[in-house]
Amino acid sequence: MEYFKSIMIFIFAGLCEIGGGYLVWLWYKESKSVVYLIAGGLILALYGVVAALQSSSFGRVYATYGGFFIVMSLLWAWKMDGFQPDRYDIIGSLIALFGVAVIYYTPR
Repeated sequence: MEYFKSIMIFIFAGLCEIGGGYLVWLWYKESKSVVYLIAGGLILALYGVVAALQSSSFGRVYATYGGFFIVMSLLWAWKMDGFQPDRYDIIGSLIALFGVAVIYYTPR
């Protein structure tokens, strides 16, 4: 159950960071309303709080989150922007997830 909880926290943190960053991106790159900037900034701040919900140390949490971020960023771009991940994107994502498993989920 602890693994599931930590994975859900990483996913929620990823949605906050990527979603917030995407709103800021839309404001800046596509001249969207300042509301996008404000909402994006608030969601990005929420990301910092959500990441702190993990039970491990800062360094281990953020290193592990990086692997989740890689995968989630590619999935977000695929669904939201029509980006087509290629086999190297997928291979790199799998390598990152393997790293996540070693860093965060290996018993110590």
